[in-house]
Amino acid sequence: MSRREEILHVYLMPGMAANSAIFEHIKLPEDTFEVHHLEWLIPDRKESLKDYALRMNKFIEHDKPVLIGVSFGGVVVQEMSKYLDVQRLIIISSVKCRDELPNRMRFAAKTGIYRLIPTGLMNYVDHFEKLAIGDFAKKRARLYRQYLSVNNKIYLDWAIEHMVLWECEKADEKVVHIHGDKDIIFPIEHIGNCIKVKGGTHIMIINRFRWFNRYLPEIILTGKIYNKEKIEERS
Repeated sequence: MSRREEILHVYLMPGMAANSAIFEHIKLPEDTFEVHHLEWLIPDRKESLKDYALRMNKFIEHDKPVLIGVSFGGVVVQEMSKYLDVQRLIIISSVKCRDELPNRMRFAAKTGIYRLIPTGLMNYVDHFEKLAIGDFAKKRARLYRQYLSVNNKIYLDWAIEHMVLWECEKADEKVVHIHGDKDIIFPIEHIGNCIKVKGGTHIMIINRFRWFNRYLPEIILTGKIYNKEKIEERS
């Protein structure tokens, strides 16, 4: 078997509205992995999640790929995997089924209140940095500008709807789930069977990249859920 055949092809899917820059500090050993970045497509207004996943699969160019998705990207790679033979399926800061959605998202789904979110305001993200006051606000505005570049209203409306209405009643056992215990978007108390990252927030793929660079290679290769005490000691 040649070296190229031994390489594992890892496809990374960013979170809602984010671009692949969120993975800029993720470094996997090049003798074992080749990383490919996926980007969001603008959906048709009434496009189903299945049809969207099938469109995304056209960008998967290798057999038995590793799919890794963050947040809503984790939902999308789970849908993509239904039509692929994957080597490993990993989600980060995401959910495996409807039972893991927080109460506010279930309420939004039941009432339809998610339709009232002013997604059109994302078109003004470039102006946030100019209007921000204080170092913290300016840093947050720069982060939004750097990583949240998909501000198309059709995409945002579609993504929010399919996040809160995701039809997944049972978690797929092959999913390897990495989740921070300080995630306020998907609180850890709703999350089952995961590799817990002590102090990890919803954006830990950005600000805890050293943790991922240390542990992600072995997680990809083995799919193991590490001893929680060991992980917490080294986090």
